[in-house]
Amino acid sequence: MDTERVERQARRHRTPGSPTPPAGSETPARGRPRSEAVEQAIVEGVVELLEKGVPLTELSIERIARTAGVGKATIYRRWSGKEELFVEVLRSMEAPDPELPGTSMRDDLVCLLEHLRRRGLSMRRSVLLHNVFAQMKTLPRLWDAYHEIVIDPRRRVMHEVLRRGVADGELPAGTDIELASDLVTGPMLLRSIMRDDQPLAEDLAAQIVDLALAGLRTGPDSRM
Repeated sequence: MDTERVERQARRHRTPGSPTPPAGSETPARGRPRSEAVEQAIVEGVVELLEKGVPLTELSIERIARTAGVGKATIYRRWSGKEELFVEVLRSMEAPDPELPGTSMRDDLVCLLEHLRRRGLSMRRSVLLHNVFAQMKTLPRLWDAYHEIVIDPRRRVMHEVLRRGVADGELPAGTDIELASDLVTGPMLLRSIMRDDQPLAEDLAAQIVDLALAGLRTGPDSRM
């Protein structure tokens, strides 16, 4: 392996003032801390290929390793295969998950939905992200991995917030948590993805949450 090349790749993606990784850090033994610089070089290698228009289906581990200046074994020590690596790349393009205020169910829901709104804005601004997601839907293994690693944990957080709302009396007992989650997130996803000609106003998250909660709190019995 060309160690100097790896270090050059890593230096390219380090922020100014960050320490230089020790020689050989690109191939840590199992159980040792990962080299963040090398991982970043690998992720940036995938992004570089995508920006050049290389389809996801043509991104082999060998090609990624060659672009990043590492060996294939270096990649496999960190990710089980292409699907897991691609999900890591997509996650690196997104903003970190928000820290919930915890003041009320309503405030936490607005925070979660605001994260979706900002994500929608990023998707609209990024041709690369839009194209990658469009391709990903044609790759079932990658789509499933993305849901398992990124989407499902976020849904669980939403469900936990709604269950807490039921427990605290902010929602009626017996509220269908799965359906309530869809009622809250559905309009934002629709506006972000299906109706990308519509604005994503700064107060859209609060509007959606307040409308959804008004319906959920009314309950079906009072509408009979």
